[in-house]
Amino acid sequence: MPRVTGRERLRYWFDGTMSRGTPALIGWLAVVLVSMVAAFGVATWLFVPRDGALEGKGFLETLWMTFVRVTDPGVIGGDDTSNVPFVALMLVATLGGVLVFSALVGVIASGLDNKITELRKGRSRVLEQGHTVLLGWSEQVFIMLNELIQANESERRATVVVLADRDKVEMEDEIRERFPRTGTTKVICRTGSLLNPHDLGIANPDQARSVIVVPTGPEEPDHEVVKTLLALAHRSSAHGGSANVVAAVNESQSLRAAQLAGGRGAHVVDAGDITSRLVVQTALQSGLSAVYTDLFDFGGDEMYMVEEPALVGRTFARALFSYQTSSVLGLRSADGRTVVNPPMDTVIGPGDALVVIAEDDSTIRLGGRPSGIVEEAIVRPRAKRTAPRQILVMGWNERAERMIELLDDYLSPGSTIHVAAERSDVRETVDDLQSGLRHTKVVFAEADTTDRGFLERVDFSHYQHVIVLTYDHLELQAADARTLVALLHLRDLAERRGERYSVVTEMRDDHNRELAQITQTDDFIVSGKLISLLMTQISENRHLSAVFDDLLDPEGSEIYLKPVEDYVRPGAVMDFYTVLESARRQGHTAIGYRIQERSGEEDFGIVLNPDKRERLRFAPGDSVIVLAED
Repeated sequence: MPRVTGRERLRYWFDGTMSRGTPALIGWLAVVLVSMVAAFGVATWLFVPRDGALEGKGFLETLWMTFVRVTDPGVIGGDDTSNVPFVALMLVATLGGVLVFSALVGVIASGLDNKITELRKGRSRVLEQGHTVLLGWSEQVFIMLNELIQANESERRATVVVLADRDKVEMEDEIRERFPRTGTTKVICRTGSLLNPHDLGIANPDQARSVIVVPTGPEEPDHEVVKTLLALAHRSSAHGGSANVVAAVNESQSLRAAQLAGGRGAHVVDAGDITSRLVVQTALQSGLSAVYTDLFDFGGDEMYMVEEPALVGRTFARALFSYQTSSVLGLRSADGRTVVNPPMDTVIGPGDALVVIAEDDSTIRLGGRPSGIVEEAIVRPRAKRTAPRQILVMGWNERAERMIELLDDYLSPGSTIHVAAERSDVRETVDDLQSGLRHTKVVFAEADTTDRGFLERVDFSHYQHVIVLTYDHLELQAADARTLVALLHLRDLAERRGERYSVVTEMRDDHNRELAQITQTDDFIVSGKLISLLMTQISENRHLSAVFDDLLDPEGSEIYLKPVEDYVRPGAVMDFYTVLESARRQGHTAIGYRIQERSGEEDFGIVLNPDKRERLRFAPGDSVIVLAED
């Protein structure tokens, strides 16, 4: 091993100090400057005659004169040139000072430029507390931001931090373009890898109120979500964070792995399964998607959980009539169990919380009293016979198999599901499905669902419902374009033939839904948007996840739009308390209504959580929105 010389050690030490960046460079230039002043000051004191400008000057005064000339080149122009040695030394000192200060200016300018570049990279740590963190970047970020901005309107100050592996300035520009004003919500963007626990620390998730792993779309694999949840769990175990973590997986097979990765503090949404449930429920009930959208977003009425000590010992039925401008839909017991539309004789106990729909938490006030139930408007329950139904499914994706299984749970025995898709491999899947179905028969036909000739040959009068699915093996815009073409043909054929059947469409891009309005389709399910709305709600209140699970589960109570004739007489004048009482007698919870005459409007004629004292007159064809078991 070669011997290390002292010069090499000194060079190594010097290189180490220089690698520390701008502060080290400024320090070395300061050392050079002090050394210059000291050297030229001592030389002037020892070797320059004491006349002219130096006459009567002491050592410290000589050092000061040297320092002034080193730092200010203009001073030397006023010196007496008769003392040649003094002028010569000061000239050299001034030239040295010019070089040092030029280098110093350059170093400071370069350091500032590097610092600005570093700040633009978004690598500085966020110091906020009680904020919301969005991890990842996709179109869903804007949906979530819009909801969080609305949710925070009643707060004096709120913060949302977006951390993604993208340029900070680009993210800020896109957000500013979508949201010129964010109200009381401050939006902060940072750049970092979601899979690196150190980078996650930039967003300060340990002191956040909630963390949302932003869905990237069905095209992206779920293992990225699993790894992000592992990174969050690693930080939580190391730093003691307790934020409410919400994530979503596209495939049900990934759900358990994601739950294990996230631990107890994480709620993982099965996006594929929830989308399937939404499509099926909406297909069987026109207008239901508008109800879910209203429940999931923060734009209108929202769900809250409130404890009411004044109602302890009262029944759930009594609680239904306790609010005038809020609607009760469920109960969360003190042990954490949540039930939507529990039995009407359920007694509210200490620590129990009511699940209510309200415009804002400030509007949840007891004191509603029925102005008088109109008994003559209430009708007796009618026995219902559910007839078999025929359903046409056009298109195919990875969620279609689950949708058929769910349809089998809802449909009456003898029902038929016809599937038309431009994929030959679907036939084998349908054949395998058939053996596990109890109520329905599935028939498959390979066909191009955008082909006008094929659609002309289909007799749509046999079907009560048509579901148009988007192909997930195609690029997003190409898949939605095929869906739009199929919808245009469907609507044209329905008008020409005078046929009436509900059409429910699954879209992948919410912008394309606006284009599809011309097709007058009954409902659109934009899975990415609804999942984002759902995740944002859960991030604000983790207990709502149990409510959503109950609402979307075929077992137990769900949301139905039932004919108004099942509850009250059309044409009679009444308030909503009368509708509420009629539904209660059937074990149902009424939370709104739908006016058929307004079904073509943007809200589908849906009125959720109405003022119960408002006078109403329903017409045949109107519906009551209830929570019921069937």
